[in-house]
Amino acid sequence: MLQDFRVRQRDFILEITRAITAQLELSEVLRRVLNASVVMLGGQLGLIALRDPSETYRIRATLGIDSEHAGELGDQLNTLLADESLDYDSFTEQLTRMAIGLDRRMRQSFALPLVFAEQPLGLLIVFRAQRALATADDIQILQSFADQAAIAVHNAQLYARIDEERQQLAAIVEHSADGVMILDPDLHIVNFNRALERMTGWRPEDAIGSSYDDVITWKKLNQGDLRRALDDGWPNKAGDPAHETLYVEGDLMRRDGLTKSVGIIFAPLFSADGRLARIIANVRDITNFRQAQEMQNVFISGISHELKTPVALIKGHAATLRRDDVEWDKEIVREYSAVIEEESDRLTALIENLLTASRIQAQEGINIDAGDLRLDQLAARVVERFNTQTSGHKLVLDFPPNFPVIQGDETRLRQVLDNLISNAIKYSPNGGEITIGGYATAASATVYVKDQGVGMSDADQERIFERFYRVDGALSRKTQGTGLGLYLAKAIVEAHGGRIWVESAPGQGATFFFTLPL
Repeated sequence: MLQDFRVRQRDFILEITRAITAQLELSEVLRRVLNASVVMLGGQLGLIALRDPSETYRIRATLGIDSEHAGELGDQLNTLLADESLDYDSFTEQLTRMAIGLDRRMRQSFALPLVFAEQPLGLLIVFRAQRALATADDIQILQSFADQAAIAVHNAQLYARIDEERQQLAAIVEHSADGVMILDPDLHIVNFNRALERMTGWRPEDAIGSSYDDVITWKKLNQGDLRRALDDGWPNKAGDPAHETLYVEGDLMRRDGLTKSVGIIFAPLFSADGRLARIIANVRDITNFRQAQEMQNVFISGISHELKTPVALIKGHAATLRRDDVEWDKEIVREYSAVIEEESDRLTALIENLLTASRIQAQEGINIDAGDLRLDQLAARVVERFNTQTSGHKLVLDFPPNFPVIQGDETRLRQVLDNLISNAIKYSPNGGEITIGGYATAASATVYVKDQGVGMSDADQERIFERFYRVDGALSRKTQGTGLGLYLAKAIVEAHGGRIWVESAPGQGATFFFTLPL
């Protein structure tokens, strides 16, 4: 009879152990372990407390104990565990007293430590209404069950950590600013994030399962080629760092027919036996980088021309004055000297612009030497100077009387007006009227420069104040410039605590405004 009971008990333990070890969800494992323990020990109440990294035991599963009492039990349990003077019998006796507070029928408690690889994972506690002595065989069976339960808990904790890391990785991939695509060895897409959807116009649900070549279609390849690299043996040239990753760059055809410049870094992922398992593609939108490169190239070309012209004039007039075979009268010498001085000032202003732009880029800002300033009078002096430089444009002043005095840097604000009027002249090839005016409120003074030129698009208006940016068009390609003027004007106005903007439309001229505080 007793032998049959032992066989049934062992069969029960084996059945429960299989059920426990087949489950990886931690909460479900704890529930099964606790239920099996309470049934096997003939108990009525039970709990499992797991040890966290701070070595505090937290109750993670209960049976017959409500959540309100579970919190109290957790505090009492940690107090008991902190008392190193308690032996096992005293410890279980204290546990039984705790259980009586929950249910007066309780008479005995069992505490089974859950240990894996000599590391304590937690504690399994069962309370029951009857007292009975446990034989050595009972203890051995219970300990065997506890060991199996500890393995199941350990596996479930590992799975929980791995699942958490997987979710974190998936969130990083999904919300990455760069496009991320994962390919199988046959170049079919198995992962495709939202950033890549924005770049390509392909929805992830449409892209996943499709061939790489169907989704990534190149209008122009500038560097690298995945297909060709695979045909040449990439990435199987082991030990060669140059072949660990592959970089491909070009103009990508979006699904909607538009193009986007992208750079893709392909990285191989190998299986344990050395086979290519996946190819991870990190896709970066380099459209702005390409535009910045183009702007810089245009700037270098423009600055070269801007430097060559005054240098050539200075050298030509100086060489003429140095000729030994001609006696120059004073008027000629004065005229040529004026040209040399004017072109030298032009060079100085150009160099000052470059140095100022460099300081702004280095975040050193612009030094402002502020004093009392009448913007209407400053504008009148600037217009007087420009009237001698153009005959095809009519420059008109339109300031109200008693325009207010502001605190400003005359030299810097003259630079702003010079740039705005110069641009108005350049981009009004058919002449016309250019109005320089202003208005004031109780808090600020506003100056505007209005022309009747070619105007600009909304896209150009958004970028016109960027460093090196120049409006793309036939006229701008004929008109030399560095792309620094409006960038510096914006920096100067903002250094005064003001704001600068433009209102325009293609073919309808442009009006530039800047407002400074009183």
